[in-house]
Amino acid sequence: MGKGQDLYNKAKQLIPGGNMLLSKRPEMFLPEQWPSYFSKAKGCEVWDLNGQKFIDMSIMSIGTNTLGYGHPEVDEAVQKTIVAGNMSTLNCPEEVYLAEKLIEINPWADMVRFARSGGEANAIAVRIARAASSKDGVAICGYHGWHDWYLSTNLNDGDGLAGHLLPGLDPAGVPKNLKNTVFPFRYNHFEELLAIVEKQDIGVIKMEVMRNFGPVDDFLQKVRDLADQKNIVLVFDECTSGFRETFGGIFQKYGVTPDVAMFGKTIGNGYALTAVVGKRDVMEAAQKTFISSTFWTERIGPTAALATLNVMERVKSWEQITSIGNTMRSIWSNSANLHGIDISISGIPSLSTYSFNYEDGLKYKTLLTQEMLKKGFLASTNFYASISHEYHLMEQYSESLNEVYAVIRDCIDQKSNVDDLLNGPVCHSGFKRLN
Repeated sequence: MGKGQDLYNKAKQLIPGGNMLLSKRPEMFLPEQWPSYFSKAKGCEVWDLNGQKFIDMSIMSIGTNTLGYGHPEVDEAVQKTIVAGNMSTLNCPEEVYLAEKLIEINPWADMVRFARSGGEANAIAVRIARAASSKDGVAICGYHGWHDWYLSTNLNDGDGLAGHLLPGLDPAGVPKNLKNTVFPFRYNHFEELLAIVEKQDIGVIKMEVMRNFGPVDDFLQKVRDLADQKNIVLVFDECTSGFRETFGGIFQKYGVTPDVAMFGKTIGNGYALTAVVGKRDVMEAAQKTFISSTFWTERIGPTAALATLNVMERVKSWEQITSIGNTMRSIWSNSANLHGIDISISGIPSLSTYSFNYEDGLKYKTLLTQEMLKKGFLASTNFYASISHEYHLMEQYSESLNEVYAVIRDCIDQKSNVDDLLNGPVCHSGFKRLN
């Protein structure tokens, strides 16, 4: 792919792991062929370093841009902030206005702390919750970032995080004395959580409200009731799911409120802002410990978030992206049925994913990405919806997908050899150390 691959080869010599985010590694998509870097992005279009334009039918910058890349209202607000000044010795007023807005959206809450990344927000929430409960033990369900507190789960016996998005994470560099401080339980397996709470001194339950499927048998309410009975702080991680099915947390759908919630990704439409929202009796514990960072005070993040929330509320973006996500799921299902290909679709509509149910599934995924790239699409087996994914683009994608699925069907029928069709290595399925 020319300039992008050349630059990525250089990056692997200068940056451990090649880049800053596992999910954006070219090896996760199309090793040795992925464009790797962008020069411009607008709506759902991305231009690479060679000036070639692609339609992003993939992860939309890991789900940060539900309003599309470069939304004019959000960018205009940010540009005014840049002209007025992003940092000074004094604080920016926007952080207060944003706190007010988030409490308006979450009337169960009283106070807010801000950060700039999901991992930071998770670390803040855990620190506050531990301080409030005066207990170290944390029960977790879901993906909560890269910090020591979370990776320490894998210091326990076995690969405890294997069922929480990423298998095979080595806790190298995590202090060994954090062993047996964090305990995983599976979603919808309330008995696992109950056993942890009965055996361990748990002060915090930290969980995603949902990722691939929703609660059954009053799972969330049972968790809430247990937290109340045992005086445990309940934390909902909505960094990924927030503002995708409601104007706020997806927990609104289920009528169960936490003590603390985190919002990120969507809230700034590509500008860095995460929020930890919670009840006063829990959040005040932040003043008993030390949580502070220089660039949490910059002005662009809260300015972008205020503008983003205004646009979201006006256009009801969560309804639009849910509808678009359901359209994509129908495209996948219809194409798979047409060609007799066995796939499994999961996730919430606006964060949909699927897998090929075959031994060579990863090879088919790689072939799909390779061939769709030739047709002008950044596409794999994930789709993160934005309001910029207009119907005519979905139609173009559908036509191209049908053509590629016909090739994959031939491979399944052994009319073609998938290894002969691949122009490079097979994509990675999770974390791997790069050479």
